[in-house]
Amino acid sequence: MLKFWKKLNELYGWLIIAVFGFIMLIGIWQIYDNYYIYYNALDKSILRYKPDPKDPDAQKDSPITDEMVGWITIDNTNIDYPVMQGSDNSHFLNTDPFGDYSLTGSIFLDSRSSPDFTDKFSLIYGHHMDYGKMFGALDDFLSETYLQEHRTGTLMVGRNAEKVYDIEVFSAFKVSGREKTVFDMEQDSITGFILDKSDLTEIDGGSRILGLSTCTDAGSISRIVVFCYIREQ
Repeated sequence: MLKFWKKLNELYGWLIIAVFGFIMLIGIWQIYDNYYIYYNALDKSILRYKPDPKDPDAQKDSPITDEMVGWITIDNTNIDYPVMQGSDNSHFLNTDPFGDYSLTGSIFLDSRSSPDFTDKFSLIYGHHMDYGKMFGALDDFLSETYLQEHRTGTLMVGRNAEKVYDIEVFSAFKVSGREKTVFDMEQDSITGFILDKSDLTEIDGGSRILGLSTCTDAGSISRIVVFCYIREQ
C-alpha cells in the first residue's frame, strides 16, 4: 500500500509539472505572437514609397498594389501610411499594402466611399496596434490638449498624389461600432451627430469631413473616431 501511494504522489508531481509546463508554453506563445504582430506591422520603411507631388513618376515602380487610393499623414504622429481600398471592408483587415497576408492589415478607405474623397463624409479604418502603430495612435486624440497640438496633416489622393489636401483634426470621441450615422456614412446627418457628441458649438459646413476609426480593444464594439476637415491647399 505504501508503494502505491508513493507511486501516486510521483504521478501527481509529474501532472503538476505538465500543467505548469503547458501554461508556460501558452505564455511563451502569447509573447511570440505579440512580438510577431508588432514587428510585422507597417513600419517606417513604408515611407520610401510615399508619393512626391513634385515628382509624379517618383513611385511608378512602387510595390504597393494598385488598390492604393492615397496617403494620409498627421504631422508629428506615427500616422503616415498609404490608404488602400478594397471591393469590401474585409479584404484589407488582413492584407498589407503589398498584397500579402498580414494580421495587422492596412489602413483602408471604406469600400463605399468615393476613392477621390469627394464625398461629404469619408471614413478610413485601421487596426488598433500597441505603441501607437497603425491607428493605435488615435488614442491620444481623446485628450483635448493633444488634439489641439496635433491638428494638422496632409491627404494625398491618388497613387501618385494627383491631388493634395490639407487636413485639420477638429474632434475625437468614442462611439458604438453599431452607430449608423458614422459607419453607414450618413452624409446629411454627420455634422449634427458630431455636434451632439462633442463640445463643439459649430462645424464648418463648407468643408468635407474625414473620419479615422479604430477599435478601442479586442472584443469591444466601441470605436475611437477622429474627425478631420479636408481643405483645399
